[in-house]
Amino acid sequence: MLLAQRAMSSGELRQKLRLKALDAADIDPVIEQLTEYGALNDPRYAEAYASARKENQGFGQARVFRDLNKKRIPTAMAKEAIATTFAGTDEVAMIEDFLARKFRGKNLPEFLKETKNLASAFRRLRTAGYSSSNSLKVLRRYSEQANHIDEDSLEADPD
Repeated sequence: MLLAQRAMSSGELRQKLRLKALDAADIDPVIEQLTEYGALNDPRYAEAYASARKENQGFGQARVFRDLNKKRIPTAMAKEAIATTFAGTDEVAMIEDFLARKFRGKNLPEFLKETKNLASAFRRLRTAGYSSSNSLKVLRRYSEQANHIDEDSLEADPD
């Protein structure tokens, strides 16, 4: 019934079954049998999840990695899925697309003149999983002020 609702990793399913199972010893055989049947396939799930987060939400590698860890995908498997999904991807172009989507309707050079807006945009990019260096590189294209601000001052709340 749990897998009928949505796809999940074996770690997620194991956690949910622990809450419902009368006997914890019954969980591992169920997981093994579902894996044999192909209903649970963590590598396939990790790649599909990473691809969806990249294509649909426009998230970067760090965010997708955090999300896969929350889904209880093993670290090595998550890294492999991310490497496959993001192979040949230009992070700077993804950042440009992310900014255009998140700040649509705003004149970015004008909007990012204010320090608080520049800091907000930087934090949004970092939360979305983009690297600091590429985030700053793109922000510098829009704001002359970004050339004079270092990473530490952008991460602090400007109030």
